[in-house]
Amino acid sequence: MSNQRIIRYDTADTQAGGQKRPFAKAVRAGDYVHISGQVPTVNGEVVTGGIAAQTEQVIANIKNVLALASCGMEDIVKVNCWLDDARDFSSFNAVFEKHFGPNPPARSTVESRLMVDAKVEIDVLAWKPL
Repeated sequence: MSNQRIIRYDTADTQAGGQKRPFAKAVRAGDYVHISGQVPTVNGEVVTGGIAAQTEQVIANIKNVLALASCGMEDIVKVNCWLDDARDFSSFNAVFEKHFGPNPPARSTVESRLMVDAKVEIDVLAWKPL
């Protein structure tokens, strides 16, 4: 591991149509790893299905990005969530709880209009000392 104070992990995947997205998937600043907002996409396309299927995909994407910085779900200390429809809150919570279990991180959740057909977006902050 480098002793750099700031490390950027990969640029974001291209979106549908091959358009580049101008941000890093994750940035380590000291002992903190900031994961960019993840949406329910595979190969740039939003997955089909309701809030549960989309939340599962977002969490899978988060796990993949965390791995770039040698982190796991247990290293997450703060989560920010955006739901396209507040009526999805209970179903979203069921999936969230399944992945975070009895020791969940701090979390904020808001309703907000999201891009394209995404029903959920999540960004996370992980803490893992160098």
